[in-house]
Amino acid sequence: MKLTEILTKGLVLPDLKARNKRAVMEELCQALSQERPELSPQALMDVLLERERLGSTGIGDGIAIPHGKLPNLSDLLLSFGRSQAGVEFDSLDGKPAHLFFLVVAPENSAGVHLKALARISRLLKSNAVRRELMQAKDAEEIFRIIQVQDEEF
Repeated sequence: MKLTEILTKGLVLPDLKARNKRAVMEELCQALSQERPELSPQALMDVLLERERLGSTGIGDGIAIPHGKLPNLSDLLLSFGRSQAGVEFDSLDGKPAHLFFLVVAPENSAGVHLKALARISRLLKSNAVRRELMQAKDAEEIFRIIQVQDEEF
């Protein structure tokens, strides 16, 4: 599975307006529900907030991967956002997050869900890739960077 099989250019938000954790997730959920009108932004938020109660999905190094599982969902959903300013996300390293992948999986799809999270983590492990994503000028360039990295795995 490649991330670019799930992520579309329309789901890449290069300039998040959000200034707090909840607003970041709302903005990314809104993008998903615009692409998939049958999805309720509130239902998406509910599963993300439920997961955040277990522990922050801010993994450090400026990265957060909010994720959750939604009943009656047929396939994996993915959106990406970038905040130049950074957002406090209760990250493990105590630093603001700048790069966000939002992952929503069908309720009974542990394998696909975990593969997506592992792939995102591998992609963002590289300082050089994170730097490229932060310096990219627009959604198209961000998507292209993800696509190139996706091909290497």
